[in-house]
Amino acid sequence: MGLDHTIVRYRDLKPCKSAFIDAHTPGSDRKDNFTIIGAGVSENPDQHIHIRKTPGFNIGAAGQPPGCRNSLHAHRTAEVFFVLEGRWRFFWGRRGDAGEVVLDEGDIFNIPTGIFRGFENIGADYGMIMSILGGDDAGGGVIWAPEVIEEAAKHGMILGENGIVYDREQGERLPPGIEPMPVLTDEALDAFPEPATDDIVPFHVARHLDLLALSEASDSPIGVIGEHALLRDRPGFEVDFLARASARGDTFVHQSPGVLMPMRGRWSVEMDDERASLDPGDTMLIEGGKPYRLAPSGEGEACLYRVVATTDTAGPTWTAWREALPNTSPSVQ
Repeated sequence: MGLDHTIVRYRDLKPCKSAFIDAHTPGSDRKDNFTIIGAGVSENPDQHIHIRKTPGFNIGAAGQPPGCRNSLHAHRTAEVFFVLEGRWRFFWGRRGDAGEVVLDEGDIFNIPTGIFRGFENIGADYGMIMSILGGDDAGGGVIWAPEVIEEAAKHGMILGENGIVYDREQGERLPPGIEPMPVLTDEALDAFPEPATDDIVPFHVARHLDLLALSEASDSPIGVIGEHALLRDRPGFEVDFLARASARGDTFVHQSPGVLMPMRGRWSVEMDDERASLDPGDTMLIEGGKPYRLAPSGEGEACLYRVVATTDTAGPTWTAWREALPNTSPSVQ
């Protein structure tokens, strides 16, 4: 079968335009959802899944035209994005106005669990963000802000308590015995914190240009997300950043499964006497314990993100290290 069965090409990605309950809500009705590795958190059983096997986490993507917004929601496990194409604004809080950050191409954001978040394409062209979701089941689904469910109902969409969305405009109805997903109570909503921008960005955002500068000064991969990385967390996986200086045909091996996600340039991967090329937006699953060689091909900027599973349990954002720091705001769980 060769290496091809472990690679999902960017050009071959198949979108779902009705993956979530807000698929008909004005302002959110033009987005594309992609599930690349694992089923992700799509609420539509017709969502195409490129590789069903999960390495302990899920890989997906969201594509949106300018001005398109992803509605306020929360996750029980990690949700990490890096910008592949375009310019994006991420916002959070109960009403989406507690804080915000703008990310450019190559920037990465490890969004804390337990806070409502949304995002929108603020660039001039169609944009694409790649995602990493913690856990094989990605935490069991999305938690929607109540107004998202209520607004969706006005446009024919209803979410069942089974986590599946039904489109009344297409003649779909809740199956017998399935009730609508209940909205969160005021008491439950009070448990969602409202962290300010300064409480989030320094601990959860890494900039592409900073990672490039660090990589140029080192001959080793740069730890981006992990217990001892720039963005300290234990979400069940680690993320590192490799550029030309830190991947020059070296042989790598990690005992847990991993995923390669190029950001810039063409990359050559050699494994078991086979060779494959990866371009930006491509995704490659690598089995644990498999040695492989990795190097950029050609000239110009070359960088990629690599995700490797750990033995940590997927769950709430790990903030114990922050609590030990002086003069920090309360931790976000």
